[in-house]
Amino acid sequence: MTQPIRVTIWNEFRHEKTKPVVAELYPEGIHGAIAAGIAADGLTIRTATLDEPEHGLTQDVLDATDVLLWWGHMSHHEVSDAVVDRVQRRVLDGMGLVVLHSGHHAKVFRRLMGTSCDLAWREADAGERERLWVVDPGHPIAEGIGACIELPATEMYGEPFDIPEPEALVFISWFQGGEVFRSGCCYRRGRGRIFYFRPGHETFPIYYDEQVLRVIANAVRWTAPAHGEGARPSVINRRTPLEPGAPAQTRDQ
Repeated sequence: MTQPIRVTIWNEFRHEKTKPVVAELYPEGIHGAIAAGIAADGLTIRTATLDEPEHGLTQDVLDATDVLLWWGHMSHHEVSDAVVDRVQRRVLDGMGLVVLHSGHHAKVFRRLMGTSCDLAWREADAGERERLWVVDPGHPIAEGIGACIELPATEMYGEPFDIPEPEALVFISWFQGGEVFRSGCCYRRGRGRIFYFRPGHETFPIYYDEQVLRVIANAVRWTAPAHGEGARPSVINRRTPLEPGAPAQTRDQ
C-alpha cells in the first residue's frame, strides 16, 4: 500500500480492570502496549475495546481500517453477533485480520475458520519456556526474525488445535513441558488475509518483547490489502458483451 496502513487494535480490556497483576503489567491496556510497540512510519493506529458502544467497531471505524488486531479472552460471548457480522464482511471485502493468543476462541475467528478452534492448554504459576521455531523463513511475517523466538515464561498451548490446515505455517512452538503447537498460521478468506499468532498471555510481559512486536508489525503489513479499499467485489450486470456479435441482455430481471 502507498498510503499509511490504517490499523485498529481491538482489546477486550477486562483483565486490566479486574486483575491487579495485569493492570500493573499493562497500565495502558494490552492494546496500548501493542500500539506503542508497533508504532512506526507507515502505520496509523487507533484502538477499540469491548465496553465502548458497538465495541468500538462501528461501520465507519471498520471502513477506515485496513488491518484489525484482535485480543480477547474472558468475554468472547459478550461480543455482539451484529459486530461479528460486520467484521466478517470487512474481512471478506479485503480487510486484514491478525488474531492474537486466546483470540482463537473469538466468535469472528471461529466463524471464519468454520471449526471449534479448541486446543490443549496449561497455565503454570510461573509460566514455562516457549521456543517459537521459524519454519518458513522466507515468509514476509518472519522478516527480521532469526531461527527462533525464545520466551522465558508463557502459558502453554498444545495440539490438537482444531483449525483448518493453514495455507502457510510460519511458526511452530515447543514448550518446556514437551508440547508443540502451530503458532503462526496464515489464511485467506474472500479478499482478506488472516494471521493467527499464539503468544500473548495477559499475566506475562509478552507484548514488550521486541521480536514478538516485530512479528505483529510484519503481520500487519502482510495482511494489509493491496489497495486502500481492499479491492471490494461487487455485482456487475454486464448487459453488453465484450465480443462483437455475442447476444446482449435486452430486458431487466
